[in-house]
Formats: sequence, C-alpha cells, structure tokens
Amino acid sequence: MNPLNFNTRAIREGYRTTGEQEHSEAIFLTSSFVFNSAEQAAKRFSKEEPGNIYARFTNPSVDAFEQKLASLEGAQACVATSSGMAAIFATLMALLKTGDHIVASRNMFGTSIVLLNTIIAKFGISVSFVDLSDLDAWEHSINSNTKLFLLETPSNPLGQVVDIVALSNITKARHILLAVDNAILTPALQQPLALGADIVIHSATKYIDGQGRCLAGAVLGNEAIIEQVHGFVRTTGPSLSAFNAWIVFKGLDTLSLRMNAHCANALILATWLDKQPTVKKVHYLGLKSHPHHLLAKKQQSGFGGIVSFELQGGQTAAFKLINATEIFSITANLGDTKSTITHPASTTHSRLNDDEKLDAGITNGLIRISVGLEAVNDLINDINKGL
Repeated sequence: MNPLNFNTRAIREGYRTTGEQEHSEAIFLTSSFVFNSAEQAAKRFSKEEPGNIYARFTNPSVDAFEQKLASLEGAQACVATSSGMAAIFATLMALLKTGDHIVASRNMFGTSIVLLNTIIAKFGISVSFVDLSDLDAWEHSINSNTKLFLLETPSNPLGQVVDIVALSNITKARHILLAVDNAILTPALQQPLALGADIVIHSATKYIDGQGRCLAGAVLGNEAIIEQVHGFVRTTGPSLSAFNAWIVFKGLDTLSLRMNAHCANALILATWLDKQPTVKKVHYLGLKSHPHHLLAKKQQSGFGGIVSFELQGGQTAAFKLINATEIFSITANLGDTKSTITHPASTTHSRLNDDEKLDAGITNGLIRISVGLEAVNDLINDINKGL
C-alpha cells in the first residue's frame, strides 16, 4: 500500500519530466512515436520491450492520468477512455459475450439504461433490472449465465445507495463481477474496490475534471480485467486524447479540496430546501431523513454534491424555478465548479419511457442540482426566486 496521503498522491503521482526540467506536466500531442530501429519497432509491437507505439493505445499523457487515478482508487491498473459512456461500453463489450446475463440497477443515469436496453441487447446479452438497495432482488435475479452486476452508488439523481460489501459477498460466492460507477463521489469520498468491487468506472468529465472542460472516462480494476478492457479500447478506438488526459490529470490535483467544498455547500442547500413549503421532498444523503443516510455514512467519507428535490406543481413548477434562476447554469452536466440545474425527466432521463421513469423515481416535478463552489447563500437566494 502506498504510504503517502491521498492528497499528496493526487498531486504527485504520475508526474514525470521530459528532461527539460518542466514543473508542469508536458502534453504529448502526437499521433505516433518513432523507433530507433526496425528491430525496436518489432519488439515494441510484440511487447518484448515496453514503450510507446501509437497514441490510440500508448501515450505518456494518458499513462500519467491512468497511473494517478489507479493510485487514488487503490487499483492495480486503469484504462482511460474518451468519455464515461465509452468506459461503460468498453467494460461490457470486453468482459461479456453473447448469451451472458447482467443484473443492473434501474436507478442509474438514463443513458446507461438506454445502452443496456438497445446496443448491448443487440449482442444477445440479457439484462435484469433491480432496485439498487434491495439485496434480495440482486441475489434472486442471478441466473446460471449471470456474469456481471452493474450499478452506480450513490445513484443519479436520487442519491440511493447499496451496501457494496454485502453485494460483493453475493457476487464473490457466485463468481460474478461487480462493477461500480463511482463518478458521483470519486475516490476522494468512496473507494469501491476496497469495499469488495471488482471494477470501478468513471465519467472523468464530471468531478475528476471538475471544471466542465472536456470529456473523459476510465475503467479500473486488477491487471487481468483491465488488460481485457484495454484490448477492446486499443482495437475499437474509444481512447482518451492526450490533451484531455492532461486536463483530467491536473484536475486530480485539487480533487479532495473540491469534493469537500461541494459536500459542505450541498448540505447547507439541502437543509434549506427541506424547510421550504412548496418542496415536497429533498433527496440528499447528508440529510438524516434520507433512508440511506446511515449506510452512506458508513461506506462514504462524504455525501457528495448532488441535491435533487421534488416540487409541488410538477413540470410547470419545475420549469418556472429553473427559468427564474440567474446564477445556475441550465445544463445537464454535473461535477462542475459552477452550479448546474436540470429537469431530469426532460433531459438526462428523457429517453426512458414512462414506466422506466417511474421505476427510476424520475417524476415531472423533480429538479437536480449539482452544487458548485459559489457562495452558498447566493445559490439559496437564486433558487428562492423561483420558489
């Protein structure tokens, strides 16, 4: 185990110099790499000699990001991808085959559900959806061909949680892989591998970058698993660019500081919203009233920056509030230093049918806020305009 503190590793891990003594990491903006001889090229391609070959699957900037994130997640290896959805797709395609079965949480990002129901289904891979926190449902959905459990905890946008340790006990007894999307909390607040997960998936577009600058994704786990995922990424091409790798690499420098600040602002905002008469319900794990508060407190070191709440008056009231804000950015992205606000039923989960929205708890009066790093009193005053 690395003896250095998380924050030290977030700043120093993966750092390397080109020999020019630069203090900020260089960006390797090149499509290919030159070999000293034909013999060296042959050795690189046959893996007899380590080194860079072609930027689709070897690049120092990408390697540095992968090394740093693997250290923070406590993983043996990492492969970076062009986006979070690319990371999920690469994981499924690399580790599953026709005839396999997935058990997945119905409380996930809408596009993840669409991916499973459309693209993945075309390859003859079947999916059963269960409520995230219902351990019995997970176990009872296992078939003889079940190969993988897929979930995000906390869920987006309602902040539901599952006991990762208990779920890993179920999967390990049946030799099933457990894949956890950790984009909402990042390794600064939760480390699923230490709790028994086999795979961690990230949309690094979110909090890892933290400033809405680029798209990026990552898959982490042991070397055997990541070698398979890397092989898929190398062959099919959803790899991370050097420039985006450099951005998310630098984003990790301030990850812990930002996540703590997001959590602090979110708790204040959620507590205030919980007292407003036109707010029917607030979904935030930091509130003691949340049904999963104690479990979250046990397996997380913070409650995150996502606050969702339901308004009386449905979509009309939700749109009115969103349109009345002046500070919040009306966008479906999250994890930014800038606070964002969206209506999940008509944006992030709009491709789900009515039954799927109902199963996922997405109502027409639901608003999701990604609480940023502005002064929280300004955010409260901005929301109050629409209330």
